[in-house]
Amino acid sequence: MTNGVTPLNRPKIFSHGTLECRSFAEIRPFYEEFLGLECVHHAPKAMMLRKGGYFGLVCLEKGKNVRPVGVGNHWGLDLETREEVDRARELAIEHKEKYGIQKVMKITDMHGTYAFYFQDRDGNWWEFQYCGGGQESGEGRYDKHFARGDI
Repeated sequence: MTNGVTPLNRPKIFSHGTLECRSFAEIRPFYEEFLGLECVHHAPKAMMLRKGGYFGLVCLEKGKNVRPVGVGNHWGLDLETREEVDRARELAIEHKEKYGIQKVMKITDMHGTYAFYFQDRDGNWWEFQYCGGGQESGEGRYDKHFARGDI
């Protein structure tokens, strides 16, 4: 039961999401070398991505039929320090051509995060963020919101 609601379905875990790419051969170096994700090409037109846990992204190879998304539909990756966010942004700018990075936004310091967004060659948006504390104790940034409840 969550917030007094008894769900009709009872999933065991939130397991995966999907995103699209034109070509595994073109995007895989970005995922592995730039983002630091693990990748496994597990089906003819699907590749799994993950980092630090059970949840994974299924990348679907769509060729020319890729549909870009807005920055509000992004995937976030947490870094250990503000300096790592600064460094990641510098690397995104430095390696734009090599990895096909289309856009790199300015760093913002808001809603408890120090972060920037960037868009990959296929129109997917990513965020590198530092959340400032909490994670050292084993608590994730989002856990505290669920522990507090609705505001």
